[in-house]
Amino acid sequence: MRNTMNLSCRGVLFDMDGVLVDSTVAAERAWTQWAHEYGVDPAEVMKGLHGRRATDTVRLHVPDAVHDEALRRIDDIEIADADATEPIPGARELLESLPGNWALVTSAPPDLLVARLAAAGMPEPQVVINGRDVSRGKPDPEGYLLAAGKLGLPIGECVVFEDSGNGVAAGLAAEPAGVIGVGEKALHTAAPVVVPDLRAVEWTGAGLRVTEDLRLAGG
Repeated sequence: MRNTMNLSCRGVLFDMDGVLVDSTVAAERAWTQWAHEYGVDPAEVMKGLHGRRATDTVRLHVPDAVHDEALRRIDDIEIADADATEPIPGARELLESLPGNWALVTSAPPDLLVARLAAAGMPEPQVVINGRDVSRGKPDPEGYLLAAGKLGLPIGECVVFEDSGNGVAAGLAAEPAGVIGVGEKALHTAAPVVVPDLRAVEWTGAGLRVTEDLRLAGG
């Protein structure tokens, strides 16, 4: 079932992992290796992992005395495996259609986000808010509010794309014009609209047209 809706907006704010690029397998492989190295149960590490800054995840599982070392280690492991990153269908085409009015808001650190975007063949954004640019990571809305400000737009004139529970919560808390979930996992979040991938979204010149909403289609 196909459903069409139009969202008026001037700016578009994207999460990276799970929205523009598919790094799920690589990320979970990296964190599993890290967990074994630090004597942590990988299953516990995976809980709430997606959409959370690495520094926040590390802090949950190791003593403060080894936090910095453990954070450097997961960064190294993830960057070494960044070549496994794949593009989300439709992502590059959507980004290339936008008139420079988009920003990236990711929990990933700078080197990792650059490596993953390059591996997936994504254009580099002019505005990036990474996990080290904020004092509070997702689900706090700080990153999205900063990104809108750097674009010179009110957050209420921007649409947010997210895939994780933490990310969707951050987007909703920022109070944008709309929040669009990406992928079937987003059906388990509070995103009011969920698309299977970015082939279901196009820029109209005055906003975004969504041609397939999994929620209206019954998931």
